[in-house]
Amino acid sequence: MEGAGYRVVFEKGGVYLHTSAKKHQDPDSLINGVIRVVEKDNDVLLHWAPVEEAGDSTQILFSKKDVCGGDSCTSEEEPTFDPGYEPDWAVISTVRPRPRHSEPTRGAEPSSPRGSWAFSVSLGELKSIRRSKPGLSWAYLVLVTQAGGSLPALHFHRGGTRALLRILSRYLLLASSPQDSRLYLVFPHDSSALSNSFHHLQLFDQDSSNVVSRFLQDPYSTTFSSFSRVTNFFRGALQPHPEGASHDLPPAPDDEPEPGFEVISCVELGPRPAVERAPPVTEEEWARHVGPEGRLQQVPELKARIFSGGLSPSLRREAWKFLLGYLSWEGSTEEHKAHVRKKTDEYFRMKLQWKSVSPEQERRNSLLHGYRSLIERDVSRTDRTNKFYEGPENPGLGLLNDILLTYCMYHFDLGYVQGMSDLLSPILYVTQNEVDAFWCFCGFMELVHGNFEESQETMKRQLGQLLLLLRVLDPPLCDFLDSQDSGSLCFCFRWLLIWFKREFPFPDVLRLWEVLWTGLPGPNLHLLVACAILDMERDTLMLSGFGSNEILKHINELTMKLSVEDVLMRAEALYRQLTACRELPHNVQEVLGLAPPTEPHSPSPPASPLPLSPTRAPPAPPPSADTVTQPDSSLEILPEEEEEESADS
Repeated sequence: MEGAGYRVVFEKGGVYLHTSAKKHQDPDSLINGVIRVVEKDNDVLLHWAPVEEAGDSTQILFSKKDVCGGDSCTSEEEPTFDPGYEPDWAVISTVRPRPRHSEPTRGAEPSSPRGSWAFSVSLGELKSIRRSKPGLSWAYLVLVTQAGGSLPALHFHRGGTRALLRILSRYLLLASSPQDSRLYLVFPHDSSALSNSFHHLQLFDQDSSNVVSRFLQDPYSTTFSSFSRVTNFFRGALQPHPEGASHDLPPAPDDEPEPGFEVISCVELGPRPAVERAPPVTEEEWARHVGPEGRLQQVPELKARIFSGGLSPSLRREAWKFLLGYLSWEGSTEEHKAHVRKKTDEYFRMKLQWKSVSPEQERRNSLLHGYRSLIERDVSRTDRTNKFYEGPENPGLGLLNDILLTYCMYHFDLGYVQGMSDLLSPILYVTQNEVDAFWCFCGFMELVHGNFEESQETMKRQLGQLLLLLRVLDPPLCDFLDSQDSGSLCFCFRWLLIWFKREFPFPDVLRLWEVLWTGLPGPNLHLLVACAILDMERDTLMLSGFGSNEILKHINELTMKLSVEDVLMRAEALYRQLTACRELPHNVQEVLGLAPPTEPHSPSPPASPLPLSPTRAPPAPPPSADTVTQPDSSLEILPEEEEEESADS
């Protein structure tokens, strides 16, 4: 349709804005509107305007098309919203746009609250377009501008996302991001602008202007000859097309039905149960589980108590050795003594390996020298506000240094990576013994050493699992983060890397870790802890209209302001809520340990609590008859005060 100075090339009704931060939308929070692509004054605009209550789209910026044609038709009666169908997977945008009024709206009241949501943006101002995941209720698109802001998410209740993207591809190059297949990067057809985009992306080693010239003439061959580092970057968007065919998008997933509601499934979770924490396990209660010969009895019951209440501070020094696999739950007192003697000898033989290296040798061993320098730097700033580590000549700092260097001898492949000192510090604080701290630290690293691998595959997998859980637990929050370019949950990276070590006060970290080490109620409880924190902050994040920078800033400012008991109660409640769902997706069941994995994971060990065996470390060869046993010279540090214990109580 053409008018004075403009031409409507695409129009689609049934495109809604979801304006409520509630998990379940009500009809008043849904604004029905029409999306149009308009050629006007040598520019192409993307325009959305609400349909007023009368449902007459002629009262919007451009008149209604007289006939159906091309890509869409809006002549059918607009269906009313059915309150019985809750959009559980809806995206929420609580940040009102700044409308761009290219010309006055005809027939609409300027003071109309719904009319204030209308917006119009030039296609040249778009930076990226994000699509919803297939099968998550109504499909939506989130448009991000060059200025870094995002427009309100557009929900296509009657389909039309592919049709709109197909039209946009006539005016823009839409390229699937190599990091996120649902994200289309927007490039103009203009050669100079495209060259500048390539320059900033640093996709080519050669002169970008020459590449662009050949790129526009033969996009297919140029793409695959020059994009050796990002071979999939433009694969879908730049395929050559038959004569007369429109430039289309990469093929859409087969499981996205259109037209219609584009709904496959929604997970209906039941009410969240109430959870209460129990008091910590005391020394008297622990003693009741010690049977003949010092063997622990009713271990599952004891672990359940530790999970529900934690440990009293005076009991941690003994109990942590069991939780971290240094001592066997089934062993007797004499067996434990023999095991400790063997592990003590093994530790000092490994320690002697780096202790005996002369300065001249170390100058020719860049790896050891690098580890030593990095460890010294990290140890000097690890928990220095804690009385146990404060002061320039504190012996605890020397023990941290020695244990971490010895771990490099124990695990040559991994060595030392920044962040390990954060994991060792609480263990040494509790055990107050060099050898015990080392082997308990090794047990902890059995759980999390994948976090420190150079490939980062374990961290990527955990972030993906966290996103999966959040998608089921709170789709509006998940999609809000997605709309603000925070859907990757990278702001949770530090949480998972060092198990919330820097998010809670030191005594709370001790309580949190001993609960996680029980492996109850299933693997990956630390992911539910992350979900619990996000659940506690969802209203602040969504109702404050935070962008990506503000979200990151707010998450960082939560440090030392969280209550570990509140977080653990909420995490357990989330677990019970999920496990009570009969239609829980299989991949979610895998994360929660309710179902076996459908396919093997990468060889990296899981980064979740699992039972540890005290025999995981390679056994030390028996000493020869003429070898003098290395004395237990590990430093035994006795606390002068008991105020740390009272702080934990």
